Amino acid sequence: MKIILASVGTRGDMEPFLAIGELLKEKGHQVICAFPEQFRRLVNESNLEFASLGPKFINLLESKEGKAAMGGATGFKKIIGTLKLALNQNDANKELLFKQQKLIEREQPDRILYNGKAVYPIIWGLKNKGKTIFVSPLPYMHYVKGHTHIAFNSNFGDFFNKLTFSLAHLGMIATIRICKKWLKINEKISRKELLDVLRYNKSIYTISPSLFLRPYYWIENLKVLGYHFRDKRTTWHPDKALSDFISKHKKILFVTFGSMINPEPEVKTKIFIDILERNKIPAIINIASGGLVKPDNFDSEHIHFVSQIPYDWIFSKTYGVIHHGGSGTTHLTLKYGCAIMIIPHIIDQFVWSKIAYDKGVGPKGTKIGKINTDNLEPKILDLISNSDYKIKAEQIKNQMKKEDFKEELYNSIIE
Repeated sequence: MKIILASVGTRGDMEPFLAIGELLKEKGHQVICAFPEQFRRLVNESNLEFASLGPKFINLLESKEGKAAMGGATGFKKIIGTLKLALNQNDANKELLFKQQKLIEREQPDRILYNGKAVYPIIWGLKNKGKTIFVSPLPYMHYVKGHTHIAFNSNFGDFFNKLTFSLAHLGMIATIRICKKWLKINEKISRKELLDVLRYNKSIYTISPSLFLRPYYWIENLKVLGYHFRDKRTTWHPDKALSDFISKHKKILFVTFGSMINPEPEVKTKIFIDILERNKIPAIINIASGGLVKPDNFDSEHIHFVSQIPYDWIFSKTYGVIHHGGSGTTHLTLKYGCAIMIIPHIIDQFVWSKIAYDKGVGPKGTKIGKINTDNLEPKILDLISNSDYKIKAEQIKNQMKKEDFKEELYNSIIE
């Protein structure tokens, strides 16, 4: 088969598709990854074909307005950043849309796997029944009792919870109709047709059942088939300074915001440094994407900064991890039995923060725009001292070890 993987978002949105792509290629299928331009290198690492959706979307997220809207800013600054981001996003969205259309119409694939930000596969799928599959590493995109749609992240009671899913669907239908206008597609698409796709099209949740158990009342088309990690074999080795730091300390925290950025990385970093230094907590701080930064002329016995480090390598050597709450990072920390605390930046990360807290693997974190020494310090001390978090994380690690959904995932895609 010729299979297109269409994913729009940050790096965490690409990783599940890359893992699926590697599986499909191993089985002999042609795989084309349609991602934003900034992820070309990631696709090349997996030896898959790359089709660029252009650079504008990621450039917009990394703009001043994007940083304010994505995390870090609060109050009026966040509102202004979000409004400016909305006003400036048409060019980026058009680039994504037209490039998806050009690729898909040219290749005429046997299957398209797409995420929630890739719109053209939905339109194409209306004329190509059974050839598109929605893939989500995030829970609550379909109705679950006791929960709102992921965009609302709450529990308002059954009636209002259902209403949030209807509102999310109406928003998506409006987006599709705008895209249809941009593409100059004249064929009528009814509201019912679009609702049927959003509610009933084949969907695969790439989430571990130990974190999100498939509701028994879901239709057969909706599946939860585990989180899949891509092959990240690397020639990377730690330098002597990092090796010495790890050998010197037994109970290390790892702090990372992944690909998340914010308007005040120096301020956020200083909050962590002050707490860690005062309590003599050994920690490794990852500054790879700029959400945290190393101060000039900084030297500390308790804190070591890194800019490039494989998570698979470091998580096996750390006691706990403080991170932004991406789906992949949440799964990987628990795969290695790390106690965790999430500092959420954007919508879905608040959901992972609640899931982690409810599972008892760490304290409930404070959102990035609200952290300060007073509210963060007791949570870090709790994370490092409460052994129950580590015990429960190890229990989830053991559950995840037993999960093997590769064949079911593969069959769900090709059948």
